[in-house]
Amino acid sequence: LDDLLRSLPTLIVYDSMRASPRGSVKVYGTVMYVNRGNPAGLEVLVDSWPEFKMVLTRPCREVAWDPTDFFTNLHTAFYRDEGTCRALLGNSRTINWDQAFQIQGEPLQPYLSLPLPMLILSPPTLTPSSSQVNPLSAHPTPSCVSHPPALCCRPEKGLRLAPVSPTHAMLLRDTWMFGENSWSLRYLNLLIRHFPSACLLDPEGTPISWSLIDPLAALTHGYTLPEHRGQHHPRAVVGMLAAQLHACGFPVYTRVLPHNEPSLHTLQRLGFHILPLGGWHVTRFLQGLV
Repeated sequence: LDDLLRSLPTLIVYDSMRASPRGSVKVYGTVMYVNRGNPAGLEVLVDSWPEFKMVLTRPCREVAWDPTDFFTNLHTAFYRDEGTCRALLGNSRTINWDQAFQIQGEPLQPYLSLPLPMLILSPPTLTPSSSQVNPLSAHPTPSCVSHPPALCCRPEKGLRLAPVSPTHAMLLRDTWMFGENSWSLRYLNLLIRHFPSACLLDPEGTPISWSLIDPLAALTHGYTLPEHRGQHHPRAVVGMLAAQLHACGFPVYTRVLPHNEPSLHTLQRLGFHILPLGGWHVTRFLQGLV
């Protein structure tokens, strides 16, 4: 296996997976970002070539410099054969088991993992002028992309849409259920500075509703301040991000904690539908505990 393990041009892997992205959406979005500038500094590995049974993404050594930071030490896994998966994960050249890290994607037996419902938004309807859209543009031409009516709304008077600013990072950390640690602010700043984001600002310029995109191209940290809930603010925020992602050829998807019924219902009202086959699995390994 050591002789077969190699880093490969990500465009080749991306083209091999794009024919059926739904079955591998967890890795698919990651590889797309790697192939378009690689803002998170990730590597793409496969077990063999040209026929591969597993794809693994992991941070470059320069990125994974803090052995305790399981936010930045993010891996994704997609495999078709469990034996290949076990062999690849057991290879010390593949995984650094001396550091804290997390793997998101396919369920990794026999390790404990948290299954999360995964929801995806169907690709939009494109008008004849869609051929004029630049696939690398961060802001699509609105007339070329048609999303569900629930996402096609303008902010209420006095509110405006904008990308999340680094000056908002502390607010996002303080309202994030995973924010009470020393690594979360660093991770949120990475997302804000290098990936698409959207927020709804009040007249004073304070975010009242927002969502980010993570290195896996998934919507994450969607949140509305409690005093502003029940006013459909996520519609404008998610609509802005969905337009950007779809115009660039990315899937629009997210995952939700199983007990978060309000978020599940909100996303379904916005046009998302739950993917079958087990959803999304997160497996975390803390340094010194494995």
